[in-house]
Formats: sequence, C-alpha cells, structure tokens
Amino acid sequence: MTSATSPRPRPTAHRRPRLIATDLDGTLLRDDKSVSHRTITALAAAEEAGIEVFFVTGRPARWMGVVSDHVHGHGLAICANGAAVVDLHSGGTFLEVRPLERPTALEVIGTLRREAPGTAFAVEFTTGFHYEPDYPPFWLDPDATIAPAEDLLHEAGPGLTAPVLKLLAHHPDLTPDGFLALARTAAGEHASITRSSPSALLEISGLGVSKASTLALCCAERGISADEVVAFGDMPNDIEMLSWAGRSYAMGNAHPDVVAAASGRTVANNDDGVARVIEDILGAY
Repeated sequence: MTSATSPRPRPTAHRRPRLIATDLDGTLLRDDKSVSHRTITALAAAEEAGIEVFFVTGRPARWMGVVSDHVHGHGLAICANGAAVVDLHSGGTFLEVRPLERPTALEVIGTLRREAPGTAFAVEFTTGFHYEPDYPPFWLDPDATIAPAEDLLHEAGPGLTAPVLKLLAHHPDLTPDGFLALARTAAGEHASITRSSPSALLEISGLGVSKASTLALCCAERGISADEVVAFGDMPNDIEMLSWAGRSYAMGNAHPDVVAAASGRTVANNDDGVARVIEDILGAY
C-alpha cells in the first residue's frame, strides 16, 4: 500500500472499470464542500469513456445540489448510507428506499439509552430531518420537529408518517470510535451502525443496509461485477464499499480503518485524490 505522497500504482493489471463509486464529504468534495475544476473534468472524462460514476454518500437527497450538475447519463446517486437510491436529474426523486423499520429504531433507541446514558437522537425520514431537544442544534433543516425520538417515531406530527431512512445518535462525552464499538456490541444484531462524522455521531440503518449492499444491487441491475468497480472513501461508513469493490482507494485524509480496508491509497480530498486516480485509469487504457 502506498502512502499519500508516494506514486500510485498504475492500474494496468486490472480489468477496465465500468463503474466508479465515490463518497462525497472528505473524498470527492474539498473541505469547503466545493468540487474542483480538476475533479469536474475527470468525472466528465470518465463518463465520456463509458465509465459510469455513482455518488455514494451518507447525505440525504436534499443535500445533493453540490454535485447534482456532475451526474451525467444515469442521474442516480446512493444516499443515506445505502438507504435510498435517488434520481438527481428529477431533483432527488426516490427510486428505491431500504427503510429502518420503526420497531427496530425504537429497540435501538431503548438499548442505547440504557447502555450509553446521555445519548440524543435524530431521525432522518424521506421527508426530512427531526431531532430531540438535546441533539446538537441543526440549522440546515429549520422546519424540523423537535421532540423525543419515541414521539417522532410514533408519527406524532406532519411529515412523520414517511419511511425512516436512518436514525442518528450523538453522545457528548464518548470518543467516536468508542461510541461506535459500544453501539455495535449493544445493538448490532438489530441494525447496521456506522459513522462518518469526526464527532461521536452514529448513523443507524436497517440491518444489512450499507453503501456496499445498495451499490451491489445497482451494479447487478447493470450486469457489472465487483471487479469492474473502483471505489473511493475516507470514513468507517465507506469500509464495506471499499472492501466489496475490486479496486478501492482510501483518501490521504482517511480514517486508519479505511486505509486498512482499501486496496490502494490516493492523496487527500483537498489535493484532488479522486481525480488523480481517474486520470491514471483513463491514461492506462
């Protein structure tokens, strides 16, 4: 495995990829949430070469405007860590939803309240984001309902009857990796639990739902095998996808567990690490 500054191995020993799957925050996007000109050019070149590009992110569909202009032919993105496939060409229409069932969400909430006192919760529905009074203030969704998670999940208000995409759990004192390990031990038999934030914020989806499992479904529909996929990521919610893809790259700024899971490494997101690998791939064929 190369370091972030070492020359990247050229992919001449691999099959020509048919699909590129990339995370957004900390990966394709720079820290200021912009998409660089170099990256835009590389994505367009991949599309022109017949390689599909899928954005695979923990973001909800309504936060995809930053990249919606750069999804070309198919227009699709995988959002909410695999809980939704959306059509960005139509403004984020949901094409497929893999929900977290409400009884399961309530079971996880009860378990974490018991095992990690002080945990505060939020719920991401297909219709929007709602959270508890003790959850960190969230200004991106000013119309959110603020109420105990149990009330939110009992459909106590407008917009709360929609499918649940994921549950979020925040702890003010635990370390991010410590909270993740605790939650997986306590509730991992009920749901998929991961994280992408630098804080102790967990993202909880239906059991078996991940970026990897939904990407695999999308690829199967296209007759694309795992060894024809190149994937990029930087945080624990990318690990399954990087492990599944035939070729995968951890960013130079990636979490150590991501570096261990990936088959290669590129430079950091602020240095256009994804674009550099795409340029190498296109130059090799």
